[in-house]
Amino acid sequence: MGEKDAINDDDDEKKSYAMVCAANMNRSMAAHCALLEKGLLNVSSFGAGSSVKIPGSTKDDPNVYQFGKATYADIRKDLIRLDENAYRQKGLIDMLERNMRVKEKPERWQDNSDEKEFDVVVCFEERVFDLVLADMREKNAKGTPCLVINLDVRDSHEDAVNAAPMALKLCEMIEKCEDWECEIDEIIDQFEEEVGIKPLYSVCYY
Repeated sequence: MGEKDAINDDDDEKKSYAMVCAANMNRSMAAHCALLEKGLLNVSSFGAGSSVKIPGSTKDDPNVYQFGKATYADIRKDLIRLDENAYRQKGLIDMLERNMRVKEKPERWQDNSDEKEFDVVVCFEERVFDLVLADMREKNAKGTPCLVINLDVRDSHEDAVNAAPMALKLCEMIEKCEDWECEIDEIIDQFEEEVGIKPLYSVCYY
């Protein structure tokens, strides 16, 4: 049986994944795309910040949009209006066009975490990891377990692209295991040995 065949063929048995960064623009979307391209189709992505912030004309003047209202197409249109050449050079137009091929708009984790139960949540920043844990623990539930993992990734295009295969590898390792609750320490150790990064993780419940 090949590596691809080792993943459950039955879609109903596949685990569900959420990729979470601050704005649901860069890191979470790069990982979202990587999982989709490899056939892990039961994947969603979110931001956990208070708003969608992307670089503006200066470091202290970001462009700010509301979760749940502004679509990726809206943001792309706005950046083209503001300064198309500058935002193309920064890679933001290409990033938004990639995102538009995946889904309509940035979604906020805290506004959607009651809509669907995920088996695995991968965060890309310790602050985001803490926000997701706080949201999950507020539910005070003791039912279905959810594995929440953090891969600390700088919020740049290059770092997001480089981290996406790492997130995919970690999810594939979890996908192949029979019982992640029993095997997670072994998976984390193996991932650290192969990739050189030791993720933080915690278990929450729905």
